[in-house]
Amino acid sequence: MMLSLSIRDFVLISRLDLSPGEGFTALTGETGAGKSIILDALSLVLGGAADRSFIRHGAAQASVAAEFAPPPDHPVWALLAAQGVGAGEGDTLTLKRLVRAEGPARAFINDQPVGAALLAEAGELLVEVHGQHAASGLMRPATHRRLLDQFAGNDALLAACARAQAARMEARAARAALEADAQSAAEARGWLQETVAELAKLAPQPGEATRLTAERSQLMQSERVLEAVAEATAALSAADAETALARASRAAERICRLPGFEGSERALPQAAKAACEAIERAMIEVREAEGAIARLQRLPLDAGDLEGVEGRLFALRATGRKLGCDPDALNVQWDALAAKLELAEAGELGIEAARKAERAAEARWHNAAHALSQARRAAAGRLETAIAAELAPLKLGRATIRAALTPLAAEEAGASGAERVEFEAETNAGAGFGPLRKVASGGELARVSLALKCALAEAGSAGTLIFDEADQGVGGAVAAAIGERLVRLSAQRQVLAVTHSPQVAAAADAHWLVEKAGKAGGTRLTTLDAGTRQEEIARMLSGAEITDEARAAAGRLLEDA
Repeated sequence: MMLSLSIRDFVLISRLDLSPGEGFTALTGETGAGKSIILDALSLVLGGAADRSFIRHGAAQASVAAEFAPPPDHPVWALLAAQGVGAGEGDTLTLKRLVRAEGPARAFINDQPVGAALLAEAGELLVEVHGQHAASGLMRPATHRRLLDQFAGNDALLAACARAQAARMEARAARAALEADAQSAAEARGWLQETVAELAKLAPQPGEATRLTAERSQLMQSERVLEAVAEATAALSAADAETALARASRAAERICRLPGFEGSERALPQAAKAACEAIERAMIEVREAEGAIARLQRLPLDAGDLEGVEGRLFALRATGRKLGCDPDALNVQWDALAAKLELAEAGELGIEAARKAERAAEARWHNAAHALSQARRAAAGRLETAIAAELAPLKLGRATIRAALTPLAAEEAGASGAERVEFEAETNAGAGFGPLRKVASGGELARVSLALKCALAEAGSAGTLIFDEADQGVGGAVAAAIGERLVRLSAQRQVLAVTHSPQVAAAADAHWLVEKAGKAGGTRLTTLDAGTRQEEIARMLSGAEITDEARAAAGRLLEDA
């Protein structure tokens, strides 16, 4: 529901703050007092067209802000989330519009700048305005199928139809892709056979080219390695280092065995002992060096190995260039081409299986769409009966309203079923049915909207309903019937009605009086209490001069309500 409406410098309104409550609120006042200006301001904040003529004379800008409290499951939250507008579910929602004398108009949702289109989309989910010139979604065929489904309670059938459509599209895409692959594979069958055979003979391994490149780089240095090994071996052999170290070790040991040297802590014996240990370590290192050089001599570093590695590497690279892929990924290409060849050689078997799966998915969608169509046709009959019951008391008894279901073309049918829905009206028997907006006259349109809305009381997401002069051109029992229906709607929604009918005003839970304020011609809104409300209804009954009889009649209307 709408919690508040704040209007600043809009046409004749300098400052106006409204806080409509739950239930039914009536707005009354003399012609020209500014009731239509309030509705124009509301239309602006709900995404209507912006015009600089809205700016009050002498002001730099006009602004309108409306605060709402949608329930957590309201579709407006999903809309805002999809558009990246930060608004936590369960919070209040503020729509705001600025019209500036200089620069373009601006729109905001919870103080975040948005486009006017998004503001209008959110506004349509929150408020429905019904009147001679504004009949909200009820007059737009694009919303009629959704309203009928909500009236019918078709949520489960819609979900089933959407799931079946998704599976149908997936099966169709899979079959089409398989056919396209099979056709291209069949056209290249000979090439595939030759290439797969070549790859099978080559038998590439993952990352093999990279490994061979590193190995080739090492093998290309084999001659230098062998020369260096031979030189190191010759040097060690010529020096006979081990023999020399052995003699040196024996000489150092003789020093250590001299009388008085064994176990002595003096410098000379300790130096002799250190020399013996150093010579021993040197002998160990020489033996390890000879062993390492011997191992180098035993490694396979001959020219024959290099030729084999280069031949394999060049073969991999040549095949990679031929197939346009990285040589290290030849094994992946091999698997892919082998799968295509298998598909080409398998013929129609795989394709026929895919076609069978598609036919099954198609049948499931048709069954789901048929069940949804049956539910819609049954609901359309119930809705037409419910609307007919509302029309007669509203002095529209000669009119007939129906929900026309028209089959969609095959390419248009899908997740939402197989038909479009449009509410049509026939205002006189035999005149023929046509779209509501074109058939209903200006005076009838608001009452037609009221009848439809009463029949569709549970349908639609808008928590606030606004009726602009639904009582125009009628009075007495018809006006009382309008008031009774507005009261009925207000049990589930917040209802605001601009009215000239005392019967409608008397039925409201709250009553606002809109009147001109001061010589400047501004607009003022007053919440009426019991006494002032009776006086206003008496004015509506008698005109400029309020009589005691009018006051008494107003009292009776309020008592009856």
